[in-house]
Amino acid sequence: MPSSFLHPFSNPRRESYICIARGEGATVWDSEGRDYVDAMASLWYCAIGHGRSEMSDSIASQARSLAAYSCFEPFTNGPADRLASELCSIAPKPDSRVFLCNSGSEAIDSAIKLARIAHSNSGSKQRTMIISRGRGYHGAAYGGTSAQGIELNRDGFGPFLPDVVQVPADDVEALESLMAQHGETVAAVLVEPVQGAGGVHPSPHGYLDAVRRLCDQYGAFLIFDEIVTGFGRLGSWFAAEHFKVEPDLVAFAKAVTSGYQPLGGVLVGPAVRMGLEFNGDFVLRHGFTYSGHPVACAAALTNLEIIRREQLLQRADYIGTKLTSGLRALADEHKIDHVRGAGAVWAAGLRPDQDAAEIRDRMLARGVICRASNASTLAFCPPLVISDAQIERIVEVLTDAVG
Repeated sequence: MPSSFLHPFSNPRRESYICIARGEGATVWDSEGRDYVDAMASLWYCAIGHGRSEMSDSIASQARSLAAYSCFEPFTNGPADRLASELCSIAPKPDSRVFLCNSGSEAIDSAIKLARIAHSNSGSKQRTMIISRGRGYHGAAYGGTSAQGIELNRDGFGPFLPDVVQVPADDVEALESLMAQHGETVAAVLVEPVQGAGGVHPSPHGYLDAVRRLCDQYGAFLIFDEIVTGFGRLGSWFAAEHFKVEPDLVAFAKAVTSGYQPLGGVLVGPAVRMGLEFNGDFVLRHGFTYSGHPVACAAALTNLEIIRREQLLQRADYIGTKLTSGLRALADEHKIDHVRGAGAVWAAGLRPDQDAAEIRDRMLARGVICRASNASTLAFCPPLVISDAQIERIVEVLTDAVG
């Protein structure tokens, strides 16, 4: 019989699961005592590694003084205020503000709502269209599901949010044509700088610059979905720095706490701020019970301190170089088809005769966790504290698993 727990992104009739019991660094152990190299940082997020006592101490300390309290007007709390200030100091666009929520899905839906309401407040109520890309994954709430370009994740969940349309993933001409046709009604263009769940596809050279230019030309906001790429994955705080393109809104989550507490948010740049602050009587009627949750914010502050102190931003490129040298050797030997990625997030593109789920399961049996993003892709996004020996083990196990 299936368990009482209805698992996310899982077959509801599945009866057995690997029960992860504990973790340390880039290693996790299941309830049977088997160890695994966590080559996915759980689900793209555990940048500082598992089992950090500094994190648990910070969480416990904050919970003892103030576990939770609403940040709805007129209240706030110290950790939320300090985190907002810290995030603004590293934001890709100066003079930003921070909206806080609980997850990446909430962050995406919040960014969509903030884009629309900022235009509305500025007198452009007709600007409601959100344009996203094929292959993009933007969470599992209704706004993000409406915007995502992975059809399997949309199938059966409609009808979706109105005025949300997709263009082919890397087709600037298709985007330009759509914006030329609907320019006066476009609120925002939503893109992942590196598409994660869609198979680890970095934006082609010049693509994001072109999107920025089109947004400026047609008066739309540019939203970066940095749920996966934020907080060091590409060797900088945000992918916006890596690609040298400034968005108007940045949705973040995952590595902001390395998963030690649920937390997400949106960096709100000056153009959007102007719309929100335009009318002195305006009340932002959007938020969540746990927006600015003090324990989650305390965890984020400690996590960011660890990333800085241990120079994990700089380590991302080293990890990527080390990992891809092994992956590219497999591609050169035709054991896989190709390699793609950026920073410390990479994918093995498989041959047509290979099945990602089967190879993933063989790797699990040999003690390495990766992710089958689709039938032809294995994704790797290890904690930024992973050792050289563990990276070598990932490549060795993949080599055995592909045969």
